[in-house]
Amino acid sequence: MELFDWLNTPAFELLGRLVPYSDLFGNICALATVVLALRRSILSWPVQILGSILLFSASVSAGLGGNASRQVVIIVAAVWGWSQWKKSKEVSGEVIVRWASWKERGLLLAALLIGTAAFGWVLALGGWSWNPYPDAYIFIGSVVAMYAQGRAIVEFWFVWLAVDLVGIPLAVAGGLVFSGAVYLIFLVMVVLGLIDWSKRSKQTISAPHRSATDVGRDPDD
Repeated sequence: MELFDWLNTPAFELLGRLVPYSDLFGNICALATVVLALRRSILSWPVQILGSILLFSASVSAGLGGNASRQVVIIVAAVWGWSQWKKSKEVSGEVIVRWASWKERGLLLAALLIGTAAFGWVLALGGWSWNPYPDAYIFIGSVVAMYAQGRAIVEFWFVWLAVDLVGIPLAVAGGLVFSGAVYLIFLVMVVLGLIDWSKRSKQTISAPHRSATDVGRDPDD
């Protein structure tokens, strides 16, 4: 409890709102996660797990039940995604990214719509969130994005973009001003990640056959 209490003590003040250490360090980890994901580094997963633990503490203190639940699921999904990227590295020497099929896109969209409606109803019924449906959308969107990221599907960047657009006003309204500011930075980084993964996906499609000397070589070298 002492650690939890310290994590939620103010680190500084931003726009008249106190920013707890959990929100500060959690978002620093979140930013690092996006940078590492853009580079397709496996380190993005353990960093994401650490950041989610910190943001779970921040969300609980801010009364955002859906966002707190989101962090728990993100940790579970990150463990799965970590194993998927590790397998890809072992087989191909790198994480191969691709565009989703139309069937996969339909399933992702259906999961977003149905999941948001269902979880929003649960949050409203239990009184666990003061703004249940946007809170639920962020939760479900994060789960869907994590799944698509683990599958190395380019569309995961679109899902994160949508989550950011809802997360900015929700975080600010919930008193997590620093999180709202970080969401703005995420918007720029997500666009950069989308462009980068899109280019790499085209390269994968146009040149599927790699020589033996290319296997295991870091594409950024």
